Amino acid sequence: MSWQAYVDTSLVASGNIDKAAIFNSEGSSVWASSSGFTIKPEEIKAVVTSFDDKSAVKKVQSEGFHIANEKFFTLKSDERSLYGKKGKEGVAIVKTLQAILVAHYPESVQAGVAANTVEQLADYLISVGY
Repeated sequence: MSWQAYVDTSLVASGNIDKAAIFNSEGSSVWASSSGFTIKPEEIKAVVTSFDDKSAVKKVQSEGFHIANEKFFTLKSDERSLYGKKGKEGVAIVKTLQAILVAHYPESVQAGVAANTVEQLADYLISVGY
């Protein structure tokens, strides 16, 4: 399956995600993206940095983060996942061995349902070496 197919079929077609992107694990290359879902280099760099931040209170936890020019408040941040919320909508970002999945969910979807969709795809990609 192509990277674009993972965005279109595994994430957006689930009905739990309305737009998504897949980057390499360094955040330096976009492998696939929903039309119009543009994430700036500095936005994905902040995400990558958050995965490696071992501080008691990470910068992303105290300041939030931006995705596609929208500011999100951090709900969860660890070495694998970063979840953010803006009003009733949000993002679930998950790192695999070789990729970073960035998924936006609309206000009609519960945060846990959206996160589960992204985490399941991440688990699958890790199981096949990605």
